[in-house]
Amino acid sequence: MAGKLMHAVQYNSYGGGAEGLKHVEVPIPAPSKDEVLIKVEAASINPFDCNIQAGVARPILPLKFPFIPVYDVAGEVVEVGSGIKNFKAGDKVVSMLFFYGISHTVPIASCSAFWCLYLGGGGLVEFCVAKGNRTVPRPPDVSAAEAAGLPIAALTAHMTLTQFAGVKLDGSGPEKNILVTAASGGVGHYAVQLAKLGNTHVTATCGARNIEFVKSLGADEVLDYKTPDGATLRSPSGRKYDAVVHCTTGIPWSTFEPNLSQNGKVIDLTPGVSTMMTFALKKLTCSKKQIVPLLVDAKVENLDYLVKLVKEGKLKTVINSKHPLSKAEDAWAKSIDGHATGKIIVEP
Repeated sequence: MAGKLMHAVQYNSYGGGAEGLKHVEVPIPAPSKDEVLIKVEAASINPFDCNIQAGVARPILPLKFPFIPVYDVAGEVVEVGSGIKNFKAGDKVVSMLFFYGISHTVPIASCSAFWCLYLGGGGLVEFCVAKGNRTVPRPPDVSAAEAAGLPIAALTAHMTLTQFAGVKLDGSGPEKNILVTAASGGVGHYAVQLAKLGNTHVTATCGARNIEFVKSLGADEVLDYKTPDGATLRSPSGRKYDAVVHCTTGIPWSTFEPNLSQNGKVIDLTPGVSTMMTFALKKLTCSKKQIVPLLVDAKVENLDYLVKLVKEGKLKTVINSKHPLSKAEDAWAKSIDGHATGKIIVEP
């Protein structure tokens, strides 16, 4: 199969948005020793993908062009490398096409902002190669589209809640009050659901049109962010937040601080200069209330855990829209618009 041509979508330079995407024919890659070749059944577009195209990581990790974007894929294994023992042709899988550690931090303004990664990508194709150790099985009753939404967005929500907010998803531990901003988006809609698996009271913000949707995810209180009450972020029940899963931008520390509990923290998924300055100041002054820029260290075992939650009906991927690979620019434009409810999926 390797060497035969397949349909792919790429861009040849930074910028350009949806109009910068080009439809091309490229050779099907051959898996190396530690890789699997996947027939892609679904890929998920994240704000992260569009921000990479815009050049936010260019000073640290410049792209090599032409570049095939997208990091979240699900599909069927068609070939395995010689070193792969846990997968075989015909297996259904979901995979992360990004590779990183956290030895140092790279600020990237995206849905998952602090990543130290090698910009692998390559998901907007008919066939892709993925590392075997970044791939997990997908049960037959979990669709490709449901699974493809998980790697970046759900893993970000999972890590934010478990490692930074201290929520135990088995329901044990003390009750925590959690605020999720932009709760109808890709990360936010997972964060609400995962938080409710723990012993939490969840307040969420979103636009007026999504209030009932966010309530259906399990949020205890929902604020329209455009109203005066929503702008202040005050809980209708008067609760102070132990942690904030902050999935949007433009909210100053002065708005968060009076709403936090004594040891409350804001985990900022899209940190900018003001966040970094406040983070440093709070550290220097030993403040109990803190804002924390997210450091993502996604583990494949956590992806496997999330897939199992979907299988068990405890977590769902809400799909905003599906687009054929031939119309990938429509999906890209919808992501750039920034008002998608749930996940945007491309299906070859």
